[in-house]
Amino acid sequence: MPFQKKLALAALSFAATFLLPILAFAQDDRAGSNSFDVKAWAAAGAGIAIGLGVLGGALGQGRAAAAALEGISRNPGAAARIQTPMILGLALIESLVLLAFVIAFFLQLFAKG
Repeated sequence: MPFQKKLALAALSFAATFLLPILAFAQDDRAGSNSFDVKAWAAAGAGIAIGLGVLGGALGQGRAAAAALEGISRNPGAAARIQTPMILGLALIESLVLLAFVIAFFLQLFAKG
């Protein structure tokens, strides 16, 4: 992938992640916003949070497992020394996915209240 495409993808990701949520706070109370708007934005935020968390975790786990298997295939004698850090890394990646789930759960919980 050329550098310009990577840069454009990074800029689009930045805009979607950091600039679009600002629009949720752009409305003042006189514009006709109500509690349904807050609940809708919280539901959208929760869906995006868990979606990005799971996507990133799945990609990270796949790359970690692929790298470990490649290392084991190159040096089978080091399988025990590679397997333990790989499992620890996979557990830490999974903990980040669970953190995204908890954040999404709290977004839904606070939107109802």
